[in-house]
Amino acid sequence: MPAMIVDCAIYREGRRTEGPQDFSDALEEARADADAFLWIGLHEPTEREFDHVSAEFGLHPLAVEDALKAHQRPKLEVYDDSLFVVLKPIVYNDDADTIISGEVMLFIGDSFVVTVRHGEGAPLAAVRRRLEAEPEVLKHGPTAVLYAVSDAVVDHYIEVAAELHLDLDVLEEEVFEPGRGDSRNTAARIYSFKRQVLEFRRATVPLAVPMNRLANAGVPFVHEEAQPFFRDVSDHLTRANENVDGLDRLVSDVLAAHLAQTGVRQNDDMRKISAWAAMAAVPTMVAGVYGMNFEHMWELRQPWGYPAVIVLMVGAVYGLYRLFKRRGWL
Repeated sequence: MPAMIVDCAIYREGRRTEGPQDFSDALEEARADADAFLWIGLHEPTEREFDHVSAEFGLHPLAVEDALKAHQRPKLEVYDDSLFVVLKPIVYNDDADTIISGEVMLFIGDSFVVTVRHGEGAPLAAVRRRLEAEPEVLKHGPTAVLYAVSDAVVDHYIEVAAELHLDLDVLEEEVFEPGRGDSRNTAARIYSFKRQVLEFRRATVPLAVPMNRLANAGVPFVHEEAQPFFRDVSDHLTRANENVDGLDRLVSDVLAAHLAQTGVRQNDDMRKISAWAAMAAVPTMVAGVYGMNFEHMWELRQPWGYPAVIVLMVGAVYGLYRLFKRRGWL
C-alpha cells in the first residue's frame, strides 16, 4: 500500500496537519471536524491495492473500474456518494518534440478527495504545494482541490499549444523554403505532427462539457461560490480548444501544400525527362534510317552526305532544346 500512496494529509482551515497514519482513521477524523478534509494521492494503484481504498471511501464500482483501467476520456460523473472527474494532462517533451499524455482521476466526496494519477503528465505535486502555500484557497475544501487541479491542467494546455506552434513554424519553413530539410521525411514529420494534434484534441475537446457543468449550479459536492472560478477555467479551455483547432487546420494546409509541391516537382521531372527523350529520339530516328542499308539513297555517294546528316541531327536537337527551354521544360 505505501508504494501507491504518494501523499495523505488532513487539512484544517486550509492548513496541513498531522493525522493518523492509517487513512481509514484519518478519514474518520476529518469527518468529525466540519472544517477539515482528507486528501489522499495515489499513483497507478493495482486492483488489489485500490480495493481497500474504494471500500473505505464508498466509491462507486464503475468509477473504480475507470480509475484502474485508465485510458478514459475526460468526463464528469455524479454518483450517490461522490463526484468522479477524469482529466488528461499533457506534457511537452523538448528532446523528442512530442507530447506525452497522462491521466488524473479525482473522487470528490464528503470531507475527502482521492486523486489517482496515471503516467507522468500529472501536475499534482506542484498543485498540492501551491495550495498548501495558499490556505485561504485551500480552506474551501475538496472544491478548491478540484479547481486547482483543473486550472493547472488547462493552463498547461495553452503552454503546450504554444510549443506546438513553434514546431509547426519549423515544418512550414521546410515546406515553403526551397532546399531546406529532407523532403523525403517532410511528409512523415507532418503526419507525425498531425497525430500529436489529434492526441491533444482527445484531451481538450471532451473536457469542455464537464467544465461547463462545473461552471453552472447543481453539481453535488461543489460549492456554488466556486462557479466563477470554474467559468474562468472553462474560458481558458475554450482558448486551448481554439488553439488546437487552429493547429489542426494549419497542419492540414501545410500537408496539402507539401503534396501539391511534390506533384509540381514530379510534373517538372516528367517534362524534363520527356524533353530529353524527344531530343534523343531525333538522332536515333535519323541514324536508324541510314542503318537500314538501302542502296538507292543518292546522298550516300556524295562527299557532303555524312556531314549533312550530322548537321541535320545537331540542328534538330538544338532546335528542340531551344523550344523546350523557352517553354520552361528544361
